[in-house]
Amino acid sequence: MPPPRHGGQGNVRQMDDTGGPQAWFESLPVITRYWFGGALAVTVMCNFGFLPIMKMVWTWDRVWENFEIWRFLTPFLFVGKFDFNTLMALYMLQSYSNRYEMEPYNTGGGGGTADYAFALMFGAISIVVTYPIMGMLLPAPPVFARTLMMFVLYVWSKRHPTAPTSIWGVQFQAIYLPFAQIGLSIAMGGMFSDMVHGIICGHLFYFLVDVVPIVYQKDVLHTPQFLIDQIGIGAYVPPANNTAAGNNVWSPPGRVNPPSDAAGPSRGHSWGSSGQRLGSG
Repeated sequence: MPPPRHGGQGNVRQMDDTGGPQAWFESLPVITRYWFGGALAVTVMCNFGFLPIMKMVWTWDRVWENFEIWRFLTPFLFVGKFDFNTLMALYMLQSYSNRYEMEPYNTGGGGGTADYAFALMFGAISIVVTYPIMGMLLPAPPVFARTLMMFVLYVWSKRHPTAPTSIWGVQFQAIYLPFAQIGLSIAMGGMFSDMVHGIICGHLFYFLVDVVPIVYQKDVLHTPQFLIDQIGIGAYVPPANNTAAGNNVWSPPGRVNPPSDAAGPSRGHSWGSSGQRLGSG
């Protein structure tokens, strides 16, 4: 599956401009860095036999009977066996995660990293909960990395619907990109049920965050306070290591960037007669 191109800066060019792969990797936003790094590491180790693939996939029976709780995490990290589609999925994972983490829907954390962490938590939980239903409708693999990636892609496309995108030189707006990816996967003979699953869960998140507050005037999704306490408001700023009198002094995460949008009445949203679209860019 070929990577889509955008009007923004390219990842390969970023890697060259920042001084190599390590500097490029460290320049990624914190959650994208951990998710992409974990996915790359788990996928490589599984393909080279260092980790058993069957220990990485989702199965509720093993979680319930054998308390294999790591399966709540590993299905979102294993992308698949080495092939072109897996490489493109890894590319899109870091690309769209990077883009969305830079400006997610504001659900209480100022439109920053805590809000993105909450979105991923919502996406992961909704994917696991709805997986049995999805499996009855379409054959769905018990790994969720591509599913969560499509969740992020769909929410990003709703957050920035008019952003310019293209696949193989065909230009269109971002709102159509998730469906173009599904069509391309079908045309190339690839699986698409996991992509549809991600879009369904992404639409649920979008509906609860962006539609319900306007149509029903109810604010139902909030970034948990513990995420805000740990990450801060706005973009995450890692602690700075300051040396004073030979001792390391760590500063807390920075509270930076004012909210990029209003996100419901409990976070200062003013309901006017004309209505304000949540997260409009």
